[in-house]
Amino acid sequence: MAQRRPRVEPNAVLMQFRELFRVSQQHFQRIEARCGVSGAQLWALAELAQSPGLTVSALARLLSLRLSTTSNLLRKLEERKLILRQRTSADQRVVHIALTPAGERLLRRAPQPTQGVIQEALGRMPAEALARLHRDLALLLDRASIRAPAEGSRHLVEGYALRSASAATAARRPSR
Repeated sequence: MAQRRPRVEPNAVLMQFRELFRVSQQHFQRIEARCGVSGAQLWALAELAQSPGLTVSALARLLSLRLSTTSNLLRKLEERKLILRQRTSADQRVVHIALTPAGERLLRRAPQPTQGVIQEALGRMPAEALARLHRDLALLLDRASIRAPAEGSRHLVEGYALRSASAATAARRPSR
């Protein structure tokens, strides 16, 4: 006889999402209070400490951010003198980024984990559990109509804005 799995109520899962977001938000608030930088800025500093001389595009990939977002993030860090942008003599178009001593000091006093609690926890999950979570979240996103499969690699907010605009356009069209 097959074992019956107990039914999990949707609200129980929703509460887990809320707890994840609450814990993550509290962590980022601690980062801002202690260091005066955002969670994403701290994560960027940590990546630069681990791999000095990264290019802007390499850092963007590590942070899962768009190039323009990464450039804006770096501009703010540079204004605070936490990073330096360096060009090589071989190709002046290529910019390498390094921490300044002030950036290194900030990173030493920052709350851990530097990349955020959810990212860190995902990194500690067994590969099989992470793959299962990935599949299940893709199913949830599909059921919630948050994104189309072609938008999988795009930012959700951007995909939502595009769908909202097309939905608004469709709503203005006369019905046949």
